[in-house]
Amino acid sequence: MAVPTPRGVPTDPGTVPVPPDLAELLRAQLEGVADEVEEEVRRQVPEYARPGDGTYGRNLRAGVVQALTLFVDLIADPRGQGAAIAATYYELGRGEALEGRSLDALQSALRVGGLHAWRLMGRTAEELGLDSTVVAALGELAFRTVHEVAEAAAAGYAEARSHSADELERRRRRLLDLLLGDRPVSPEAVQDLAHGARWRVPSRVAVVTLAATADPHAADGPPAMPGALTDMGSRPPRVLVPDPEGSGRFGGRSFLLGLQGRPAAIGPTVPVTEAAQSLRWATRALGLMGRGILPRQGVVRCADHLSTLLLYSDESLLAHLRTRALAPLDAASEGQRARLAETLLAWLLSGSNVPDVAARLHIHPQTVRYRLRQLEKLFGDALHDPDARLDLILALRSAHCS
Repeated sequence: MAVPTPRGVPTDPGTVPVPPDLAELLRAQLEGVADEVEEEVRRQVPEYARPGDGTYGRNLRAGVVQALTLFVDLIADPRGQGAAIAATYYELGRGEALEGRSLDALQSALRVGGLHAWRLMGRTAEELGLDSTVVAALGELAFRTVHEVAEAAAAGYAEARSHSADELERRRRRLLDLLLGDRPVSPEAVQDLAHGARWRVPSRVAVVTLAATADPHAADGPPAMPGALTDMGSRPPRVLVPDPEGSGRFGGRSFLLGLQGRPAAIGPTVPVTEAAQSLRWATRALGLMGRGILPRQGVVRCADHLSTLLLYSDESLLAHLRTRALAPLDAASEGQRARLAETLLAWLLSGSNVPDVAARLHIHPQTVRYRLRQLEKLFGDALHDPDARLDLILALRSAHCS
């Protein structure tokens, strides 16, 4: 990758009438100035207040020396490009990004160091009795030097951040694929991938599946969930949420706004190694929402609809149960079947209490008793057999949902 090189420095040696011995005099003082600049940076910028030994200390020292050297070299030869110096600061910027520091701290260090270096070197220029215009021109050159090394550092920082973000995203996608895949997952494998993905492994998770956005122009971004792993490119889009029972996780404003009106299904909360199970049920719930069996809009929690999910886990078997259990209703007229089925389900769910059935269906108790006599003729003893009653409840519930 190309490294930025300093530009914008004077190109005409006559622009600044510098005494020929000034560059060499400043070069002789360079180590002492570097000591003071390094100390000043550590004093004023908290992020750099570290001991001077170790790799980090050597890098900071090298950066100070390189910048001062660039300044002196440009005094000696204004046409110099300082590519090597720029490369040093490019790498310094990359190193700051990789260590997780902000660019603000680096830029502050460059400003503090540049100002202090100019004070020290400007004092030397004044002691030599240089004309004020020469001193001013040297000051401009010093600030241009700071600007150029800052640009090189910013370019290195941006490149490293971009590469680091891409790599982190790839690692998190691999982790999500592992957690939501078809194969059994070991805690050791999760820990290994999570470490590289900088993801704290929770004890429990839930998976949210999202329906397609109703607005084709809306951003297809995930809802804001701290620590979540997302895959918006899958069908359906999915979000793995750590510690889902935390306060405000799914009821918070940011989560609801992030849905942008899309229906969503929240899978059961499970151990992290069983995340694929949460995905399976959330996906099934989203499908049932699309068919109107579960509420079509808003957020559906699987935990609130376990019986419905269980009923529809094997729809061919459910259809067989419904046909077999409700066969006696075929003997009633077409107009009676729906009313009898509604009354039978309400009666079974209310513990055979006629007044409760009447209140639930908003009909007279006598009407309930009349329909129950018809149901007794159709179903006989099955209405009082516990196993048969359970089959009837399941069959009628599924028919009601459909």
